[in-house]
Amino acid sequence: MLRKINDNKERLIHIGLFLIAMISVLTTAGIIYTLISESIPFFQNVSLKEFLTGTRWAPLFQPQSFGVLPLLNGTFLVAGIAALIAIPLGLGSAIYLSEYAPEKVRKTIKPILEILAGIPTIVYGYFALSFITPIIKFLFPQANIFNALSAGIVVGIMIIPMVSSLSEDAMLAVPQSLREGAYALGATKFEVAIKVVVPAAFSGITSAFILGISRAIGETMIVTIAAGATPKMTLNPLDSIQTMTAYIVQVSLGDTPHGSIEHQTVYAVGLTLFVITLLMNILAQIISRRFREVYGNAR
Repeated sequence: MLRKINDNKERLIHIGLFLIAMISVLTTAGIIYTLISESIPFFQNVSLKEFLTGTRWAPLFQPQSFGVLPLLNGTFLVAGIAALIAIPLGLGSAIYLSEYAPEKVRKTIKPILEILAGIPTIVYGYFALSFITPIIKFLFPQANIFNALSAGIVVGIMIIPMVSSLSEDAMLAVPQSLREGAYALGATKFEVAIKVVVPAAFSGITSAFILGISRAIGETMIVTIAAGATPKMTLNPLDSIQTMTAYIVQVSLGDTPHGSIEHQTVYAVGLTLFVITLLMNILAQIISRRFREVYGNAR
């Protein structure tokens, strides 16, 4: 009898955990369904070729244009600047915390570094506009008040904890025996970190970079506040630009009637953003599996 009761409990626990796991799957499926179903009417009026190759984005003005390239340009410009900030600083922080910092120092610095991840992004946005932008204006008087450089710098600061934490975890998974073998051959601490630990943790570090950039591509409030609302094809970081997420915020304010082609652009742009981030996450998984090193014991 007792065994039967325990079996029933285990079965209920199994079913409950399965249902909990299915929530995320069903949520993702619901998001995909919403994006596709709402985007279909848009692409019935606008050709996919025009959407993906057009260089003018003006769905809210006459004459209307639906080329998404200016939004893609602004998104990748901000993400590229963020990567230039976050990758070296995040990797450098990870190397220090993993290879140089004493245990007490690491346990103190790492939580402080990760506080950056808990700051609301709207606070980052006003930090960019009120602190970073005046500095840029001082250094480059020709810069616009709203510019890609300010937004990119702050987005880069925001994703440093992600890059640093994931990279450090990958480095800590490298066995101590590899380090000791390098020391036995006369390598310095820096050589061990750069030539042994980083290559051994390459898959995890690369995945951290890609996931960090993916997070930068999907950032909303910082670019909405600091980057501007001017979709254009430019590589000048001092210009005002508009990203995909910032456009979604602009249209979602409620000024466009539901069901209109202007409103449908939100879902078309959202679907594009979803596909980009999905591909980047798949790429991170492929790289992680392709170059993963499996060790017995780390440290």
